[in-house]
Amino acid sequence: MSNPPRKVVVTQKFFDDAAIGYLQDRNIEVVIATLPPGKGEGDLDVEDIRTLLAGAGGWIVGHARITREVFQALPDLAVISRRGVGYEKVDVQAAKELGRVVAIAAGGNDASVADQVIGMMISIGRRFQEAQRAMNAGKWNILVGTELYRRKVGIVGFGRIGRSLAKRLSGFEAEILVCAPRLAQEDVETFGLRHVDFETLLKEADYISVHAPLTPETRHMFNAGAFSMMKSSAVLINTARGGLVDDSALLAALESGQILGAGLDVYESESDPSKQPVTDALIARQDVIAAPHAGASTYEALARTNMIAALCAAEVIDGKSPPAACIVTDGR
Repeated sequence: MSNPPRKVVVTQKFFDDAAIGYLQDRNIEVVIATLPPGKGEGDLDVEDIRTLLAGAGGWIVGHARITREVFQALPDLAVISRRGVGYEKVDVQAAKELGRVVAIAAGGNDASVADQVIGMMISIGRRFQEAQRAMNAGKWNILVGTELYRRKVGIVGFGRIGRSLAKRLSGFEAEILVCAPRLAQEDVETFGLRHVDFETLLKEADYISVHAPLTPETRHMFNAGAFSMMKSSAVLINTARGGLVDDSALLAALESGQILGAGLDVYESESDPSKQPVTDALIARQDVIAAPHAGASTYEALARTNMIAALCAAEVIDGKSPPAACIVTDGR
């Protein structure tokens, strides 16, 4: 595709003035889309997208499902720039075959998600929600909790967010176990990591935080069998992707006391509405700290990811390449 239109459409909320100004300074028109009434980004169909993206060379997007049909409906669209780091909702193979670029905002939300994980670990261990509910009911009994200090913490996957989490955990003098395909020797030495297999991590960790991509191989990696190997005092945190955890099995593990608690920012019901009753049951529990897929939603992280997404879109429109860490595929 030569000379893409110098127009970028943004379908995400909270796209700030600095990122808009950056694109305008590069002589690119910015359109903040108004979505159809009653629809979120994830509800957009092909015709909605065709209407919103007419004449656009770039799309800054979050949760829309981008299929081959979407790419075919938008022949002028040169770049999909995700304001985030996941891309499982984008047909990457179609993008490559049709000559498009798919980019992510690598490095923009590492800190915010890692902070959220630490907050969830402490909140569950110290029984904050349970204590506040009791106080609201007039019961001021002291509930004894558990510390994060010098505990064994398992990290599944060790990309940018996993590394950011390890940095924070070092301040708690935690013993960090990592299950990941590869681990740099520098990281092992810096954080004193132990590289372990999945079963060892399940059996030994007091806290487990999931940071793996969702693939056919990792889907439901936390299932009934996995929960049966965890300590009864263990806490599971999932801020990565719904589907890595079998939420029905997690609910059963919590109900039976098989594990102590969970922190959840992602749910299977996000992609499978039939699982909504399970999500509702999980978030109603006192031993669950829940958030609505908000790990990257801090003012600071949004500012960073907005600017990275804007940069990636502008580079492609100008015939250049986004930063290597941001490129998912480049079909040009």
